[in-house]
Amino acid sequence: MLNLAYPWILLLVLLPLLILWRRPARKPVDAPVLPTGHWLSGLPGVSRQGNTTPLWQKLLLMVLWILVVIALARPQYVGDQMQLPVTGRDLMLVVDISPSMDEQDMVIQGRSINRLQAVKHVLNDFITRRKGDRLGLILFGSEPYIQAPLTFDLETVRTLMLESGLGMAGRATAIGDAIGLAVKRLRDRPQDQRVVVLLTDGANTAGEISPDKATEIAAAAGVRLYTIGIGAESMVQRGLLGSRRVNPSRDLDEALLTRMAKQTGGQYFRARSLPELSMIYQSIDQLEPIELEGKYYRPVTDLFYWPAGAAAILALLWWLGRLIRLRRNRFNEGSGGLTRG
Repeated sequence: MLNLAYPWILLLVLLPLLILWRRPARKPVDAPVLPTGHWLSGLPGVSRQGNTTPLWQKLLLMVLWILVVIALARPQYVGDQMQLPVTGRDLMLVVDISPSMDEQDMVIQGRSINRLQAVKHVLNDFITRRKGDRLGLILFGSEPYIQAPLTFDLETVRTLMLESGLGMAGRATAIGDAIGLAVKRLRDRPQDQRVVVLLTDGANTAGEISPDKATEIAAAAGVRLYTIGIGAESMVQRGLLGSRRVNPSRDLDEALLTRMAKQTGGQYFRARSLPELSMIYQSIDQLEPIELEGKYYRPVTDLFYWPAGAAAILALLWWLGRLIRLRRNRFNEGSGGLTRG
């Protein structure tokens, strides 16, 4: 619907009428009225016919003034009621990209893929569903790196996750340092909204902070840790002497991940396959739901530039009309002088 931000300004429309009412009446002057261009029209005391402002110009000025007043009143279009962006969690994704994530023990549509590819596939949907949350992304190997700070720009977080590569952060696994960095980034956020989702396929083999110490820091800061251990428990490995069944997740420290989650009020999950990994992120959606505040607003679009633009065009037309009239009068006066001579 249309609305005026300053409706009281419309009273200015009456200002020209007030000026005319207060203007003192002119005394009539007895002077001969001659047609425009007459050779006597330039003499003192002689009135020239047609020197008054034409009616169309007066009407133009009146419409111009009305448009200026409407523009000053600031017309607006108020749209339908819309819900404000929801306020959810500050959720930091901490993903292991060490070379061990290259193990091809995950299957999608009958095709073997490595663990990092499986993580990217599942996180793509998980990130999309977290509308209203601020997400951040930390990639770690020998050292942790902030790939994306906390942001509402989910598309950027998803793109940076998809562009991550194996071994970019080193060949070891620094779980403690990665958690410590995540806590550092979350500690200034509201306490009930600090969540870390850690995904790894191994044990802590590097770093300056032990995972247990990092867990203590997280618990003291009110950060909940959801830990995910990824990797199949059994797969067939082919060699020169034939095939044998091995456990590709023998290095996974499940006891550590369980302890980290329990001490911070989170939960540990085991992802042995792609469907299990998808279900885990769905479970996290339920454990950490997006909080709706129920606030609404109406979008407002300013429209003052329409009457202002129309007023500018009318002002230009009035100026051009006045210029043409003055030139015509000068031409007529010159013609009258030639005739007189």
